[in-house]
Amino acid sequence: MSTSRTTNQPTPTSDDRHATKDITLEAKDDPRHCDQTAIGAQRDWRPDFSYQVPPLGYTWWYVDGLSDDGRYGITVIAFIGSVFSPYYRQARQEFGTSADPRDHCAFNVALYGCGRSQWAMTERDRHALGQDQQQLQIGPSSLRLEGDQLVGEFNEITKPLPGNLRGSFRLTPLSSNSHTFTIDHNGLHHWRPLAPKARIEVELHEPQLSWRGSAYLDTNAGDEPLEDGFSAWQWSRAETQDGAVVIYDAQPRQGDAHVIACELCPEQQPRPLDLTTAVELPKTMWRIPRRMFADEPKAAKVTRSLEDTPFYSRSVVKTTLEGKQLTAVHESLSMDRFVRGSTQWMLPWRMPRDASS
Repeated sequence: MSTSRTTNQPTPTSDDRHATKDITLEAKDDPRHCDQTAIGAQRDWRPDFSYQVPPLGYTWWYVDGLSDDGRYGITVIAFIGSVFSPYYRQARQEFGTSADPRDHCAFNVALYGCGRSQWAMTERDRHALGQDQQQLQIGPSSLRLEGDQLVGEFNEITKPLPGNLRGSFRLTPLSSNSHTFTIDHNGLHHWRPLAPKARIEVELHEPQLSWRGSAYLDTNAGDEPLEDGFSAWQWSRAETQDGAVVIYDAQPRQGDAHVIACELCPEQQPRPLDLTTAVELPKTMWRIPRRMFADEPKAAKVTRSLEDTPFYSRSVVKTTLEGKQLTAVHESLSMDRFVRGSTQWMLPWRMPRDASS
């Protein structure tokens, strides 16, 4: 079950004042749930790391966590066919379907609150990639299943300032979801929140730090380049007492806006959310629009900017939905910005490529 609507989205204002638009959400069963082979997931919360990416396509497995005291955060994204790679984009343009997604893998780690944010995302080729159902290896970093936990280990070099980023995490799901959602109108892009509500234990060696907190795990997969399917999207997840709220507010290249918004609770069908107001939040330093749903215009606000890039932002947003006060991890993505020549020129400074394996 998902929640879909077709509507004209509020046009971002030229300043940072909140702009709102009331919307009506149509709740109905979504018959477009994918089968098990459409995405890198098993029948419960567990990833299936043996997923084979089609030509021109992509997949990623995503983890985020926030410490219980609110001071620290982590994001880990393992890509095959990296959707943000200037090298993969160039290879597709030059070689078409002969461009192998496996030659464009990356293990992205971002830490927040450790004195300064730290970022690592080195691209590697197929020789650095190891896959089976239980484990994914990309260069010196990996994700693997151990019993009822997902374990991540990473040893990466930060950019643009070089430094070591070494440590591990253990994610324990508190809920699971077996529904795969289609997030575009053509059925080419899919998303499954695997563990919408989870706990995480983070143990860092460089820098030295450990903490525990709330977490989330999902996976995405697509049969075409992300920039061909979308001009932009807003995504968020927030824990609730019973589970988690997830919202995908996508702007496909073809057709009107497509929103999936539901609460995912253990052993229950996804419950559509009663969304009433879309709030335009302050733009980022790079002027990326941010939008969040709330019960009323003043109920949503950015409390912390975690990542701020020319085409992508990650933030912590507080909002109220259906009377519940929520703290959400929120991202804004502009693929229109991503394809600009200036962005493509800058990306190698943050995302170097190592094809020496």
